[in-house]
Amino acid sequence: MLTSRRATADAARVYYWLTAGQTFFFCLITTVNMVYQVTVVGLNPLELVLVGTTLELVCFVFEVPTGLLADLRSRRLSILIGVAGMGAGFTLEGAVPTFWAVILAQVIWGISYTFTSGATQAWITDEVGEDRVGPIFTRETQLGLGATFVATALAGGLGVINVRIPIITGGLGLVVLAIGLAMVMPERNFHPVRRTHREAWASMGHSFTAGLRLARNRPVVRTFVLVSLLVGLSSEAFDRLWTPHLLNQFALPSLFGSNSPALWFAVFGLIGTVISLAMSLLLNKVGPEVFASHHPNRLVAAGMGLQALGILGVAFAPGMWLLLGSRWLKDAASAVTWPVESAWLNRHIPSTIRATVLSMNGQANAIGQVVGGPPLGAVANRFGIPAALTVSAIIWAPTVALFARLRPDQAEREQPPEPPGENGPSVES
Repeated sequence: MLTSRRATADAARVYYWLTAGQTFFFCLITTVNMVYQVTVVGLNPLELVLVGTTLELVCFVFEVPTGLLADLRSRRLSILIGVAGMGAGFTLEGAVPTFWAVILAQVIWGISYTFTSGATQAWITDEVGEDRVGPIFTRETQLGLGATFVATALAGGLGVINVRIPIITGGLGLVVLAIGLAMVMPERNFHPVRRTHREAWASMGHSFTAGLRLARNRPVVRTFVLVSLLVGLSSEAFDRLWTPHLLNQFALPSLFGSNSPALWFAVFGLIGTVISLAMSLLLNKVGPEVFASHHPNRLVAAGMGLQALGILGVAFAPGMWLLLGSRWLKDAASAVTWPVESAWLNRHIPSTIRATVLSMNGQANAIGQVVGGPPLGAVANRFGIPAALTVSAIIWAPTVALFARLRPDQAEREQPPEPPGENGPSVES
């Protein structure tokens, strides 16, 4: 019965439910998570970064093994394990407000995240086809921004009551989401081959070696891996320190009779979501032309440059709203370029090793965050958060040149661009 329901489920719709649901519950948590760690758990800048470093170290260790599992066993199963595990980790973090509980929660949800990293994109690409997945990624971004808007508002309301409530609610919601997905999620176009354990490990080694060879021989894949490393080196400090920087530099005014940080950060998140959604909808207007281009390096390079400027703006903004404007600039640039980057990279990876290579790309980001996080946290403790953010922007800057100078490889030159309107079926439903 359940098998029949999964077989008739529309993969794109399930993908939207999966990603929008994940985004909703994740945003419910993250809207107040940093506020919770700063104001309730009482972490200093270095401890904040160490929490993130623990998460990324776990992702680094488990990213490739779980990606290989998704390629050889089942991407659907990998996704279900990951979503449920992330929910368990977040629930623990909100329930026990101590440094070591927060660290343990990162271990749990970090391992779980690696089950979904790469597997989610690989699953939907196989189910709908490479030529049709680009618009689905764009639609996913828009639905995610809508879910973010609703979740952010809800997090602010719940956070005024108690900042721990949104975190625990979001964690439990992810567990429920995994249960629902288990009933309807199809996997029709992936057929794992049964092997003995020895043969399975040999196949894992073969997939990993093939992934490395692809990254070495394809300039686009190689560039994405290097960019992921640089972004990882830079992003840990920004992601963890912009919240305490704002709280330390500026006094929050009263809003609706309250100056609760949870309420204000919900408002900040709502405004940022509207801006990012508007930018993503703008991509719809030029979407066919963008996705028809098999080498959108200029657009991606411009987006990376705007994100670097956003980091510098947060570091040196003289006022609260200028700081927030810089943050929103960075988020909006990411919202525009992410679907283009995803479609571009996926076109260069064969289906048989897609989850493995995407996981390797994620692993490069994790390496960067593990290596770059603690030193930048120490810089923040010693010289102040603006100094750490400045170094973060400097590390990010080369990504602009890497994409801007990237030239089409032979495969791209031989592949004719698709006429506008032939990117696949409409994804508005």
